[in-house]
Amino acid sequence: MASDGARKQFWKRSNSKVPGSIRLVYGAQHPPFDPLLHGTLPKSTPKLPPTPVKAKRGSTFQEFESNTSDAWDAGEDDDELLAMAAESLNTEVVMETAHRVLRNHSRQQARPAPQEPPAAEQEPKPAAELPALPGADLRLVKSASESHTSCPAEELRKLSWSGIPKPVRPITWKLLSGYLPANVDRRPATLQRKQKEYFAFVEHYYDSRKEEAYQDTYRQIHIDIPRMSPEALILQPKVTEIFERILFIWAIRHPASGYVQGINDLVTPFFVVFICEHIEAEDVAAVDVSRVPAEVLRDIEADTYWCMSKLLDGIQDNYTFAQPGIQTKVKMLEELVSRIDEQVHQHLDQHEVQYLQFAFRWMNNLLMREVPLRCTVRLWDTYQSEPEGFSRFHLYVCAAFLVRWRKEILEERDFQELLLFLQNLPTARWDDEDVSLLLAEAYRLKFAFADAPNHYKK
Repeated sequence: MASDGARKQFWKRSNSKVPGSIRLVYGAQHPPFDPLLHGTLPKSTPKLPPTPVKAKRGSTFQEFESNTSDAWDAGEDDDELLAMAAESLNTEVVMETAHRVLRNHSRQQARPAPQEPPAAEQEPKPAAELPALPGADLRLVKSASESHTSCPAEELRKLSWSGIPKPVRPITWKLLSGYLPANVDRRPATLQRKQKEYFAFVEHYYDSRKEEAYQDTYRQIHIDIPRMSPEALILQPKVTEIFERILFIWAIRHPASGYVQGINDLVTPFFVVFICEHIEAEDVAAVDVSRVPAEVLRDIEADTYWCMSKLLDGIQDNYTFAQPGIQTKVKMLEELVSRIDEQVHQHLDQHEVQYLQFAFRWMNNLLMREVPLRCTVRLWDTYQSEPEGFSRFHLYVCAAFLVRWRKEILEERDFQELLLFLQNLPTARWDDEDVSLLLAEAYRLKFAFADAPNHYKK
């Protein structure tokens, strides 16, 4: 038996702001080729064409700023506020959310909160007694996102972690992704500049899809889009054209990775959220996009491109040659599951089910093929609120997602049936409550493991 001092030292959390990194060396094992997951990279890396916009000699600073490609307003005070907030997410508030969701799920009656003493007399509360945190209030989120001076980014992230109300989700996503500046007065000019810049790329690059060097890339995009869901939305001609332009422009401007299957799925949530700002239909999949004004669709297309690009900036190693980012994350998932639920891990190993056979898609598509689109949107509310949500926090979500099905997994005694179950999980009727439970469990895992990387080791 370990001494009390040893146990306390083991569970002591690091005071560092950044979660401890995990050094893993993964062998040359590659996932089996899956035509639904793997894209076809160009045979040779195409040379990036010259940028379509150039600053003129002797131009003013404003002209130079408007002509600078991929300007994310770096170094400006109010945008730095967003970046700083991403590193200082209030842990106590998020833990309140996790405990609230878990209490609701177990349907335990919450005890009435005692009257709190003056601030000077208050003592820290144990995690189990933290007061329930209400869901994101529309007025609070709207106030945070429409501040006329600068956006209180930390408060906006706290509110968004628990889910963003639909009316303010478009502007909140643009703020959290870093696409819009915090200062409300600068937003119209920023939108106009970035939208104009995107269509300059379209005018300059899009015709090159007919050139031999880019035909394979465009052909793969053209094949993949009809396979996406929801089909009723994606297969509308205007939507198909928009997705083809977004994906082709991104691939041309990022020759290190080019287009890889899986990137196409990341366009859909942004497009759906932004178009919901202009329609009233509850079911986005049934929307007739032809009724949306052309100028509105142009703005949505440009906004979707820039927000998707910002997301991919943080996970681009998932899509470079041999996709090393995904292989590393799958190995990390395997190590984590072996620590949190050894029985499930041993059951998979006993039946020779490799994590790459089911979790590769989870990492490649960010679980979009595993849960309904409405659940993906709710999941992304939290991902954009959580520091490194799409790269690091997604690992804990996948671990919680796997263990969520432990009963069904342990009941399966056949390799084929087990793998078939893991590739077709019964989530069709999932709603916000299911996602909130998943996120609460993922946060609990992150709270226990992120600052203690040695917990992964056997």
